[in-house]
Amino acid sequence: MNGQTQHDWDPGTYHRFRGQRLRPALDLLSRVGPLPKGCVVDLGCGAGDVGSALRTRFGTSQAGALIGVDRSPAMLEQARAQAIYDRVIEADIADWTPDAPAALIFSNASLHWTGDHQTLLPRLVATLVPGGTLAVQVPHQNNAPSHRLWRTLADELCPGRLAEVALPSVLVPAQYFHLLETLGEVRLWETEYFQKLPPSDEGHPVRRFTEATYARPILQSMPDRERDRLVRAYDELIPKAYPMSADGSALFPFRRLFFTLVRAGYDAPAL
Repeated sequence: MNGQTQHDWDPGTYHRFRGQRLRPALDLLSRVGPLPKGCVVDLGCGAGDVGSALRTRFGTSQAGALIGVDRSPAMLEQARAQAIYDRVIEADIADWTPDAPAALIFSNASLHWTGDHQTLLPRLVATLVPGGTLAVQVPHQNNAPSHRLWRTLADELCPGRLAEVALPSVLVPAQYFHLLETLGEVRLWETEYFQKLPPSDEGHPVRRFTEATYARPILQSMPDRERDRLVRAYDELIPKAYPMSADGSALFPFRRLFFTLVRAGYDAPAL
């Protein structure tokens, strides 16, 4: 997470849908191949939800440490408590550089909170050892009703408010491919997850899911009265796009973009 200290992430709110958020991370991890020696970095580690899987997969085979990096103090407190990482570092992804070249930089649902990917991604690749892997997953949902409705309603109910808000965003897939193709072997894909969100006594399930992530900076920019008005309007309109089942649950298609890059220059040992 690339959260701001003054409006830190709420681990409890974020983890309300922990299973749905963890699945893409595990799918990304399954696409990471053998690594050279070096540290493994969980970039934007949040509360450390993927740390155990990274430790299981690479902890006994890598010479380097398992390192968690995040800007959110609240999330890092939980990551430290898990005692999975060898080191946990509070840092902004936009500025962070490893102390030594990494075998894997694994970034699950965090880079969309950081801008200037045209500069950031080549810089991250340059910190890999030859043959090291950059593995990234970002939501690709901004044009879906779940996200678009937040922006539309904020513009209608609070004109000018979004001008003050930095919303998460990503490039189109082809831009990532052309940005990275000269730096190593690139693989790029999308998956749309059809998630059944459980019922909630406090609003539509899709609102509850998105308010903890995409809509978080929008809601935090508003005084209570404006925020409550926006939430009520969202709850009223969002069932048209995502109808609820009889039990109050909702089927929520969510698209995510994945890519891996294996840095050029590594000669695998002969078998």
